Amino acid sequence: MRIALGVEYDGSAYFGWQRQKDVTSVQRVLEKALTVLANEPIVVQCAGRTDSGVHGTGQVVHFDTNAVRNDRGWTLGINSKLPSDIAIRWVKHVEDDFHARFSATARRYRYIICNSLLKPGILSKGLSHYHQHLDESLMQQAGNYLVGTHDFTSYRALHCQAHSPVREIKHLKVSRQGQFLIIDIKANGFLHHMVRNIVGSLIKVGEGSAAPESVQDILAYLDRAKAPTMAKAGGLYLVEVDYPEQFAIPRPAIGPLFIVG
Repeated sequence: MRIALGVEYDGSAYFGWQRQKDVTSVQRVLEKALTVLANEPIVVQCAGRTDSGVHGTGQVVHFDTNAVRNDRGWTLGINSKLPSDIAIRWVKHVEDDFHARFSATARRYRYIICNSLLKPGILSKGLSHYHQHLDESLMQQAGNYLVGTHDFTSYRALHCQAHSPVREIKHLKVSRQGQFLIIDIKANGFLHHMVRNIVGSLIKVGEGSAAPESVQDILAYLDRAKAPTMAKAGGLYLVEVDYPEQFAIPRPAIGPLFIVG
């Protein structure tokens, strides 16, 4: 049978999602727990491979197994074998044509900035700290230029292996809750480092060292070297993955949990 899981994790201690030789990854730890519970080797497929230090509140995975468990047995059983920084949020038995990655129609990320003069103590690993005041209204103006279908060559990593740099950003919203700035971005797909590179450009606009329309100019250059330095990993969360209604994939409240809406 095929099982889908909703996974939440703090990526601070991991070298990204993907299983790698000689380093600890979220995938490796999750597969180890599943293998023990199912009493057979388990390999999971994920909706989106997050980088080192990046977090997930809405990651989706699937795996095939011969083991028989009810929903409570899967969720409580897996969580009992996982470290405190990885947790299962939901479980669902799915049809064989469901694929966590290839069935997805959109992915949504949130980037959280603690915008205050002094660094935070609590949640410090789950935030990006920026001491200079950032103007969220200017950042929103800049973000508006990126909504729609574009060639995002300037905003992807030089070693990105995607066949096409064209993606459609469905929404990009910048808001503030007290000292927290939230950049919420949803697209039909993302290139390697695309979100963090975009956030890097928005920060330059927010601090006043670049005009909002500069992000449009960077798009047109089709040159990664023309864009500012990418933002740090610690503030980035994969918060939601969309699937066709036929799969009836659960849609819990999106995170991070300290952010409303």
